[in-house]
Amino acid sequence: MNILVLGGGGREHALAWAIRQNPKCDRLIVAPGNAGTASFARNAALDILDPAAVVEFVASAAVDFVVIGPEAPLAAGVADALEAAGIAHFGPSAAAARLEASKAFTKEICDACGAPTAAYARFTEAEPAKDYIRAQGAPIVVKADGLAAGKGVVVAMTLGEALEAVDEMFGGAFGAAGAEVVIEEFMQGEEASFFILCDGESVLPIGTAQDHKRVGDGDTGPNTGGMGAYSPAPVLTDAIAQQALDEIVKPTVAEMARRGTPFKGVLYAGLMIENGRARLVEYNVRFGDPECQVLMMRLGAQVLDLLLACAEGRLAETSVNWADDHALTVVMAANGYPGDYAKGTEIRGLDALPADSLRMVFHAGTVEKDGKVLANGGRVLNVTARGASLAEAQAAAYAMVDAIDWPEGFCRRDIGWRAL
Repeated sequence: MNILVLGGGGREHALAWAIRQNPKCDRLIVAPGNAGTASFARNAALDILDPAAVVEFVASAAVDFVVIGPEAPLAAGVADALEAAGIAHFGPSAAAARLEASKAFTKEICDACGAPTAAYARFTEAEPAKDYIRAQGAPIVVKADGLAAGKGVVVAMTLGEALEAVDEMFGGAFGAAGAEVVIEEFMQGEEASFFILCDGESVLPIGTAQDHKRVGDGDTGPNTGGMGAYSPAPVLTDAIAQQALDEIVKPTVAEMARRGTPFKGVLYAGLMIENGRARLVEYNVRFGDPECQVLMMRLGAQVLDLLLACAEGRLAETSVNWADDHALTVVMAANGYPGDYAKGTEIRGLDALPADSLRMVFHAGTVEKDGKVLANGGRVLNVTARGASLAEAQAAAYAMVDAIDWPEGFCRRDIGWRAL
């Protein structure tokens, strides 16, 4: 098969790396890709937010199967265009992708199907939102309704922080994503990520993980797109996972099908777990980043078979083969992230690191120029390792981090601390 992976981040590097290992993959293209994917696939310059351009490229390159990585092309309707052209693909329609593209829509779905989630209210003007916050008190959560690259959520511990967040969102800090704001109850507990493939009817859990959103050690500082992750997440026990499936995921999938917008793709449920029960924080309609990196390390070549089964409606007859192991990834980011940071700094020492089924550096924001690997984003590398225990995976990942020569970058030194 000729396969096209859309995207250029660490998630897409990890997806492409796992797909490449499957003998069904004859030729692999990543668009736009990065310096990491260039080592084993063809990178292609393509506007992945232009559905017509993607369809045209697929035809010209004789692509058999398209895997859509990020949320933006899904919201732009790339999956719809591929479906209309009869091209096999992995990723939901734009209508189904509203589960991520609109937090208010997700709340509507939860209300309709009885899925447990935080109490909420939605607003299109600042003053009523502020009145609601004052009435509810802090801590409280303020969310931009639309897509904001993982940064449109403020967990406000004080009234002042919450009111400031409302002003920022309605003031245009997140563009059109902040035209509507959802304000939620602050949920106590421990957060974890649950990944489920859905083919419109059947669901298949494919793993758990825990992300580290805050920029600093001990979960301090501002939220980021994610500074590291590990899998599995011990807090998401088999019993809690089953409760989440029965009370949250399956009712959601049934409600989406009832509305005529069946969900086909990966449903990433962010869950808050307290007293042995899960409530939904939010849905994403693509693999998490950096959670995808640890999932791909543990799943390996079977990923392509799972994605194909999902796209072809065969999940009911499909199973996942898990190794009894752990994986952990450490994000190396450019100094200053998630604020202002410099691009173009050179990263040395990557060639000397292992690149196999146990140790991989997935590139998130890199380019290759004149034989050098240069930083080209905020989150730049995902240094990832597997081990028989989480402690072993952590030690292996940080050993690789310490071998990378990049003075202009930094990382958290405590990834995995909750489980360890």
